[in-house]
Amino acid sequence: MFSPQMGFSVMITTKNRVSDLRRTCQVLRALSPAPLEILITADGCTDDTAQMLKTETLKAKIKNLRVIVNDVGRGSVASRDRMMREARGDLVLALDDDSYPEQPDCLARLAGPFVQNPALAVLGLPQRTDEYPETLTQTDFGPARPIRSFTSSGAVLRRSVYLQLPGFATEFFHMYEEPDYTLQCVAAGYEVVFSPAPGVTIRHHYSGAARSELRNHQRHCRNEFWSILRRCPLPQLLPVAAYRLFTQFGFACKYGGLSWVIREPVWWWQAVRGIPACLKKRQPVSWEGYKRWLSLKT
Repeated sequence: MFSPQMGFSVMITTKNRVSDLRRTCQVLRALSPAPLEILITADGCTDDTAQMLKTETLKAKIKNLRVIVNDVGRGSVASRDRMMREARGDLVLALDDDSYPEQPDCLARLAGPFVQNPALAVLGLPQRTDEYPETLTQTDFGPARPIRSFTSSGAVLRRSVYLQLPGFATEFFHMYEEPDYTLQCVAAGYEVVFSPAPGVTIRHHYSGAARSELRNHQRHCRNEFWSILRRCPLPQLLPVAAYRLFTQFGFACKYGGLSWVIREPVWWWQAVRGIPACLKKRQPVSWEGYKRWLSLKT
């Protein structure tokens, strides 16, 4: 069921992955029906990304391509927040520069769940990703279910809901905007659902370029702490923050070993420095809403 009244935008943020982005653009050209627009933010790129996108625009290889260039990187979170606020479509398909839908008619399939369920804020999609090789041939992704987070490399967001809520915390720069936004949605009575029912799968090549597992862990931990400060009500804030600090330290010990453990104070210091800004922008949800979100599986 395709709904022209809703309309689709596609958004991608990219940094120094021009070959991955070129492959994704080739797939997006073939979408039928085509989206209202394709928004791509080149965030602090120092490779040929901007030139490639300029060529795509001049030669009109991609219809309705809109390019935003951040000469100085603002981060993927701020880039996505801007695109969500400026998108023309009420449904926004979020992709990474190294991910794309495998079905050319995906937009027609993806509109249906939003038409049928006005409370649906985010639809998470099954992914075939090199990060988890077993998914490359997977056919059964399980039943539809509410989730505690989604991934911006393959999800559809309802823009009208996004504009009602605080949205992505731009201070996060990168990582953790998805669980923080899911918390906002769930606490406000909206639904965030993973569902293979539309029959759309995302091929995620999961490029190793510009990735650092340690840096991502530190950003995830820092941003989770900031999210707790901004969303968790009192008096539960302190025990929740302490518990997550403890579990994240345990994760660093188990996953990264000593080389990660000795670097944990890096994100601790960053987190502490951000406390005043978080308290200034604090918008706590109800404890009932927070508990409801915590009870969901990822």
